[in-house]
Amino acid sequence: MASSELFFGPFKVTTQAFYRTRLSMAIVNIKPILPGHVLVCPVRPVARYKDMTSEEVMDHALTVQKVAKVIERVYGTTGATIAIQDGASAGQSVPHVHTHIIPRKLNDFPSIDDVYTKLEGPEGNVGQFQEFQRQRKIIEGQKKELVVESMNRPPRTMEDMEEETRMLANELEKEDGPKL
Repeated sequence: MASSELFFGPFKVTTQAFYRTRLSMAIVNIKPILPGHVLVCPVRPVARYKDMTSEEVMDHALTVQKVAKVIERVYGTTGATIAIQDGASAGQSVPHVHTHIIPRKLNDFPSIDDVYTKLEGPEGNVGQFQEFQRQRKIIEGQKKELVVESMNRPPRTMEDMEEETRMLANELEKEDGPKL
């Protein structure tokens, strides 16, 4: 498939995409809750699930299934939390439909549902963090790794995300050939 720029809301994520179909993309997460936490989004920048076309919904669901299978294998987990926060009132921090795939193991959190607290809290607010990062880069006029004191999970470097992107793209190629 021809390479083109990909966006997650207003944020360019081309180098974080490790899988792509005509209608969906899978990207690594700048602030994963657990190792292997990735996002699946429609390529078209649509804010709400209800606004996706039937074709996009079907492709999105099949992409989530395929990516979750590979993520569980690669990260050696026994399950996954698959979640959509649809709209700001549901905790959606970037106005672009995205499904969280979070690989899980028994006892990875004190309570099995603690993952939802992490998603809904300030540490799960990727949109707020990315906007802060974008504005700080503009102000400083340079690219630096940022550590935001008010958030519990420090962001990963671009290099870390690109390394995971390459590894996951290779793993998905093993499933059914290249998609980017």
